[in-house]
Amino acid sequence: MIVTGGNPEALAPPIGPFRHYTVVPAGHRLVYLSGQVGQDRNGVLAPGGCAAQTAQTFRNLELLLGEIGATPAHVVKLFTIVAGSGNFREFSRARAEVFARWYPDQDYPAHSAFVAAELAAPDLLVEIEAVVAVPM
Repeated sequence: MIVTGGNPEALAPPIGPFRHYTVVPAGHRLVYLSGQVGQDRNGVLAPGGCAAQTAQTFRNLELLLGEIGATPAHVVKLFTIVAGSGNFREFSRARAEVFARWYPDQDYPAHSAFVAAELAAPDLLVEIEAVVAVPM
């Protein structure tokens, strides 16, 4: 992983796959990726509920990472909003599948996740934005 960080012993361990803090290495600039949702390039929402939308959202993030010359190893922080508390477990399972590929050593970035009543459009179930440290 390009980004470093940790989980201090003075705090309880994270309750999910994330770190308490991350550090951007020298020689990198921060790029902020807007919230991505589970739509393909034609604006079609992934069918199949929250897991399918989560998988598509991570595919969209991966495409953006490639566009800026980065990989998941350059992600400093993820910020996730899940619509409806009943969808959070499904999101977590889909995220675990992606993270197994993105972070096989479990060297995760910082990550905040929230549940909201709804997102910008009624059929959207997950939105994820990212902060990325890109080499200069």
